Amino acid sequence: MRDPNNVLRVIREIRGGDHFLWVTSHTFRKTTATALDDAGVPTRLIADQLGHSRVSMTQDNYLERKTVDPATAKALEGLLDKPVRPKTGDKPGR
Repeated sequence: MRDPNNVLRVIREIRGGDHFLWVTSHTFRKTTATALDDAGVPTRLIADQLGHSRVSMTQDNYLERKTVDPATAKALEGLLDKPVRPKTGDKPGR
């Protein structure tokens, strides 16, 4: 374990001039979360790695939304083309 102040000092020294002011300790946390997510690591384990007690914190702030899953697209494809029979007791127009 390292003292957070020492880590921040080292990051400031390494990033040097104005070109890398965007590099912070938080940048590495986000990169770690993204790499683990891309590798298929479950979100609960990513949250544990980042020290989050709530998985929702990890999902909301560190992980990107995925593109539509092909299974979801296939399930919705042609949905409006299929006639739907009203259930018994349903009012017309619903």
